[in-house]
Amino acid sequence: VQLQASGGGLVQPGGSLRLSCAASGSIFGVSSMHWFRLAPGNQRELVATITSGGTTNYADSVKGRFTISRDNAKNMVYLQMNSLKPEDTAVYYCNAAIMTTGWKWGGYWGQGTLVTVSS
Repeated sequence: VQLQASGGGLVQPGGSLRLSCAASGSIFGVSSMHWFRLAPGNQRELVATITSGGTTNYADSVKGRFTISRDNAKNMVYLQMNSLKPEDTAVYYCNAAIMTTGWKWGGYWGQGTLVTVSS
């Protein structure tokens, strides 16, 4: 099983980016999916979560600005980021709880995609 994240880049303050993460491989099912971020000098932060049923939860720092969504048919999760601030600069990682076709649950991570918010 692999998770592949994409969509990061350089954006000006107030701008928008959309991150994508695709899960592939021997997947039987996907449960909760998450976006984390890690900024220099900071601890890893859970940014957003979406359950298999579509229930979402957000860190206070991104509420009202970020939206997590998923496409269960494609095993993909997205993070729409609006009104970006310099403090949103970080490497963003997707994470998912996945049951493989071998009937094993595991937590899987994407490789990270860098978001830089700067003028």
